[in-house]
Amino acid sequence: MSPYAFVAPFVLLFAGFTLYPLLRSLFLSVHRSAGPGELSYVGAANFLFLARDPMFWWAVGNTFAYALMFLSIQIPCSLLLAVVLNSPRVKFRNAFRFAFFSTHLVGTVFVAVMFNILLGGRTGVVNQVRADVRSSLTGTPLEFLRPGPEPIGFLTDPTYTMPAILVAALYLSVGYGMVYFLAALQTVDRELYEAAEVDGAGKWSQFWHVTMPGIRPVLLFLILVGLIGALQLFELPYVLFGGGGPNSRALTIVMYLFSHGFEQGNLGYASAVGWALVLIVGTISIAQLKLRGRWA
Repeated sequence: MSPYAFVAPFVLLFAGFTLYPLLRSLFLSVHRSAGPGELSYVGAANFLFLARDPMFWWAVGNTFAYALMFLSIQIPCSLLLAVVLNSPRVKFRNAFRFAFFSTHLVGTVFVAVMFNILLGGRTGVVNQVRADVRSSLTGTPLEFLRPGPEPIGFLTDPTYTMPAILVAALYLSVGYGMVYFLAALQTVDRELYEAAEVDGAGKWSQFWHVTMPGIRPVLLFLILVGLIGALQLFELPYVLFGGGGPNSRALTIVMYLFSHGFEQGNLGYASAVGWALVLIVGTISIAQLKLRGRWA
């Protein structure tokens, strides 16, 4: 009896907070909801509408564009920081490691609020600094370097929507990836570097032929986790822009799900969007695992 008593808390929590919501969302995905308790069975109609819904595909495009840009910047930056801070020549490297990793500890909503203050209109910190620089350079030989008179609409101009999200996301995640790369770098056998150096390999050659193969499992893990996290992006743009942003440039898949489920009350269609996201993430994860088996 005692073994069942020990596993009972996990089983109850898993059934109540994971299994039931999954089954309920699958049930809702084949129904149209017109309010609490008012459901009508529609079969695959939600999924068929989803396939031809232009706003859903717009959200998919935004999400994948963000994911590709995020990974192409975050992974190299995290690796570069890890390589630099793994060197014994760097003084106070433990303090620098903590400083870079601490940005990950503050939380997504806090970072979104902070960047909202930084990137706001005329009262935003960045635009205030631009105004101060402009006034200080006026009438000096460096006047040609002064910025334009109009504030930059980081949160209102569609051109700056994705860069604003990327900068905030990188602030959160570069230190996180750095810690994983640091752990991986410290497991690479030092004798391999000595053997490569004896063979005449330079630093760059050692990095590509010794370091990269040694950290490959962690690299692939961070790519997979970063991609899944990017596909689930919601809090950062939602708090930063209060919705989909100018011209819906910040609209993501999860934000589209939230809009239909909790703002419009259409839980059936929102559940269909959720299962579409599950299919996308599952497909990418399986493909990545297969590639990992080839590269191992």
